[in-house]
Amino acid sequence: MSRAYVFPGQGAQAIGMGKALAEAFPAARAVFDEVDEALGEKLSEVIWAGDIETLTLTANAQPALMATSIAALRALETVGLGIGNATYVAGHSLGEYSALCAAGSLGLADTARLLRIRGRAMQEAVPVGVGAMAALLGLDFAKATEVAAEAAQGEVCQAANDNDPAQVVVSGHRGAVERALVIAKDKGAKRAILLPVSAPFHCALMGPAAEVMAQALAEVTILAPKVPLVANVLAEAVSDPAQIRQLLVRQVTGSVRWRESVLWMDAAGVTEFWEIGAGKALSGMIKRIASGAVIRAVGTPEDVVAAKG
Repeated sequence: MSRAYVFPGQGAQAIGMGKALAEAFPAARAVFDEVDEALGEKLSEVIWAGDIETLTLTANAQPALMATSIAALRALETVGLGIGNATYVAGHSLGEYSALCAAGSLGLADTARLLRIRGRAMQEAVPVGVGAMAALLGLDFAKATEVAAEAAQGEVCQAANDNDPAQVVVSGHRGAVERALVIAKDKGAKRAILLPVSAPFHCALMGPAAEVMAQALAEVTILAPKVPLVANVLAEAVSDPAQIRQLLVRQVTGSVRWRESVLWMDAAGVTEFWEIGAGKALSGMIKRIASGAVIRAVGTPEDVVAAKG
């Protein structure tokens, strides 16, 4: 049996996430305390008692989702199911930072600060209203890439997230993304919908954010992960700290190759995928990619107890 621990990205946030874990497991509570200290503010209060608009701000959502994931992992550790029980780690976009923190490659305080910087940099890279993202449902990655190229017309429009065999997200200038909605339907998409995001992530418009992250990542210690990371932009396993640093910079403007990453792990013998943290978005994607895999979501004390089995 081979198991991958996978970590969710933006969109999984919910008010109250991780609160029950923090109340049930002191080790989980300590994660939120350390993140609060690293950021110099009570992010935990925003997560547990704030409003969803504030939590959804990219600069808050990214460290908040990471904290929730690491709190869930710390809870798993108390029942003997820590990172040593995984063969690989992987994360969707910001979840890649959670994965690296889980695998001991990045320290928790550094991860929180990097995600605060990343969230702000991604938000500030493009003025509000200039960019957009849209989900194309019912088209594969090749078709979605064709749609994006046709829609660009001199603007930026890229296939940003290859989520599963029938869900690809495109990102770029608002006008180009709106053209992609029409073209996608002409090419047989079941649905094509604008996403409620604050910036066009994972496309060339994020270039300024990539520069900010290159500088921020140059100043933190990155160790070899205890288990290999299946990287978003390569869709294969890496362990070299220098390469990980480069890939985290490339990830800002590059596509999240989630479908290929799951296929790579499946081919490498992974039979179980455990989604660690908030929500079950990745679990749904993985079911559509690796239909024979065992999938478990771990985000509550009950999930931790059930995992111990």
